[in-house]
Amino acid sequence: MADATPPVLAVEAVVKEYGDAVKTRALDGVDLRLGPGELTALIGPSGSGKSTLLNIIGLLDRPTSGRVVLGGDDASDLDDRALTTLRARRLGFVFQFHHLLPAFTALENVLLPAWGDRGRPSPAARASAEDMLRAVGLADRMHYRSTDLSGGQQQRVAIARALAGRPPLVLADEPTGNLDTASSAEILELMRRFNRELGTTFLIVTHDPRIADACDRVIELVDGRILHDRRAADPAPP
Repeated sequence: MADATPPVLAVEAVVKEYGDAVKTRALDGVDLRLGPGELTALIGPSGSGKSTLLNIIGLLDRPTSGRVVLGGDDASDLDDRALTTLRARRLGFVFQFHHLLPAFTALENVLLPAWGDRGRPSPAARASAEDMLRAVGLADRMHYRSTDLSGGQQQRVAIARALAGRPPLVLADEPTGNLDTASSAEILELMRRFNRELGTTFLIVTHDPRIADACDRVIELVDGRILHDRRAADPAPP
């Protein structure tokens, strides 16, 4: 019997064009599926369409054609409010620059998605945020303002924020690009750990070969098309 579990993410024939009189095609018929618990790197040269694809998967932009399905929910015909709700409940985000609010504590920053989704965090949401801060090693820093934390600690807060709502999919855009080698290794290990322990699917845009090598799957995007899609056990492309 075929597995009836829907993929965490299905990108189907996605095209993205910019411009009116002269059109530039940033994505050219991209098809992509991610299953539960996958740890996947998205690589490619600058201008290949990685950020465009991540924005479309993250429901921050709409494709010109094609569709994005998150856990069986087709985002194609949703209005902006419904997209916001779907994004809040199905996705977590980690960026190169942490996007933490400087006047807020680490705990308050982790609670931001819950505030945005439900207006006021429930006791359960607060408990989950505190648990995630403990899990990323910041039990003694949760009431510090983000500006009083190191770069590596701020990125840990960003990971806790992305995972506090237990989303099925986390999108990470160059999550170690602004960190030193030691902090980068710590952040990678955290993502791998949560991938294994929580079963969270990660899609990580990276230029760092160490990040790509640590992932179970590597997808290479070139000129808006997927050029290679290989598992860790597969030989590297020529």
